[in-house]
Parts: sequence; C-alpha cells; structure tokens
Amino acid sequence: MGNKSSFKDLYSIIALVISGAICVGLIFLLYDKYQNTFGFEENLKKLTSIFIGISGVLAAILMVFLATSAMNQKSHKAKIIGKISKTTQKMHNFRTIAELLFNSNIWLSGLKEYMEKDFADLSYFDVKEFYKGKSKLAIEFLQETHHYGETENVYLEMKSLLMTSPEEKHIPETINYPIFYNYRIIEKWVENKSGSGLWYVFGYKFGNYKESLNLEAVFERHQEKILTLANTIDNEVFENSSFNEVFFSKLWEYMTKDVIPKLYQFQVHIKRKTPRLIYYLYVVFFLLIVFGVLFPITYLMLSFSALAIIIGYSIVISTIFYIALTFHVFLSKEVNS
Repeated sequence: MGNKSSFKDLYSIIALVISGAICVGLIFLLYDKYQNTFGFEENLKKLTSIFIGISGVLAAILMVFLATSAMNQKSHKAKIIGKISKTTQKMHNFRTIAELLFNSNIWLSGLKEYMEKDFADLSYFDVKEFYKGKSKLAIEFLQETHHYGETENVYLEMKSLLMTSPEEKHIPETINYPIFYNYRIIEKWVENKSGSGLWYVFGYKFGNYKESLNLEAVFERHQEKILTLANTIDNEVFENSSFNEVFFSKLWEYMTKDVIPKLYQFQVHIKRKTPRLIYYLYVVFFLLIVFGVLFPITYLMLSFSALAIIIGYSIVISTIFYIALTFHVFLSKEVNS
C-alpha cells in the first residue's frame, strides 16, 4: 500500500513537471510565433472569446461541483453531530453510573484513602502505559504489594471514566458532562480499553472480588437510579435487569463494545479534513478563472501586451493536460481513503 502511494505521488510530480515544461514551451513557441508571424495577434484576439467561453463553462461546472460538495460535507457533519449527541448522552449515563459506584461504599475500608494519598497523581492511563516510562509512579504502583483484593486497578479504571481530559489526575466534586467529549480522552479510553477491565471483573472474575466489591453497600435509591439509567441507555438490553454482577457485566460490555467505539468513530469523521480532491479541483477552478477568463478579458479591455494572453493560453492548456494525466490518481486516492 505504501509503495502504491509513493508511486502515485511520484507520478503526480512527474505529471506536474511535464505540464510545467509544456506551459513554458507553449509560452516561448506562441511568443515566437507572435513576433515572427504577421497577423498572429489578430488570430489570438479572435480565439480569445472562444477561449473565455470554454474556460468559463469549465469553471462554472467546477464551481457548482465545489459548492455541492461543500453542502454535502456540511449535511454529513450535521448528521454525524446528531448521532454524536445521542451517543454522548449514553456516555453521560454510563459516567453517572460510574460516579455513583465510585463514590459509594462498595470499596474495602481504607482503599479510597490509600489511593488518594499514595497514588493521587496516578491515572489508569499511566498504569496501562507504564512501558512508555513516562510515569515512575505507575511503576511504583505495579511493584507495590496490594492489600485491597486487587481492587486498586478497578478503582483507577472506574476513575478514568470520570475524566474528561487525559491530563486530569483528580476528579472534581462536580463531575463535568461536556456537550461533546474531547477527542483525546476518547482516544485514551479506546487505546487503553477503559471499561473492559470492569467487564472482565464483573463478568468472569466476580467470584474472586465478592469480598472486596460489595454491591449491596450501594444505597437503594442509587441502585434504582443506576437501573433507570441503564434502561435509558438501551431498554431492550437492560430491561428487567437486577442489581447484580451479571447486570454490571452487561453494562460495561455494552459501553466497551458499543458506546466508546462509536464516540471514537464519530470523532474521526468530524476531524476528517477536506478531501484532497476538493483542493485539487479548487486550484484548477482558480487557474481557469484567473488565466482563462480574467486575463483574456483584461487583455481585450485594456489592450495589454499579447504576452498576457499567451501566458493565459499556455497555463490553461497545461492545466488541462495535467488534469488529464492526474485526475484518476486523485480520484482513486479519495475512493481508497
């Protein structure tokens, strides 16, 4: 794939060089003809109207295409934003559930104090990315003998879901629920599979954690709120659920497999740059307008030197030649991107 891309780039450069050479060659050829052929300028003037017409029609077609593309992009982004809003609300609900659990009494006595005192500046992302060597605290944490039934990792992972920025270390008293989640935090959730550890603990290893994660310690009103939020997320999946480890296994699985990946995909779509083909066609449009329409009109109105119209002719002809050689390359790049 990389070799094909390099070949296409090289092909485009070669085509540009050839087109440039044709442009320069035409300028010299036509100018020589103008100087040595009687009546050649009159012929140029006669052809100018046709030249303006052809350039104008091509430019108009491109203008309509570019305007349509811009409107389509805007419409597409609007649809994506609509989908993001729904998925963002689901993520809000998941984070509210995480907040209720995080601030509840499910943890072993002393865990919160231990984590917030000894590892207050440590994040789940630091631990997952310890191999990068950016956090000495993460290495210290991994080497530490854990005394809370391995729930330290669960604590950090749940805490990571309450973050809205990868740089956050401390969770504010009032959790932030943004209109749209920052791309960087979504990227971190995806890269470090935030939620998958919770799914694994509640779905496959809860027998080992029963003594250290006390779900019954969650206030009854909070249990009801969590179940209500889950039904709001997806009524079909969480209908008739009971407040137990099976429910939480499904909950974190849903978030890990459905909500976070969708948030990421939508953000990728939003961040996508304008296709190179659009820039390519805009440059062609610009050259046609300037050298195919404005130059000739100025030449006719102000009786400029014939060199002006010769340059205009040469640039437009070489541009059309370049399009003929490279349009399929840009088109295939857009199709395969």
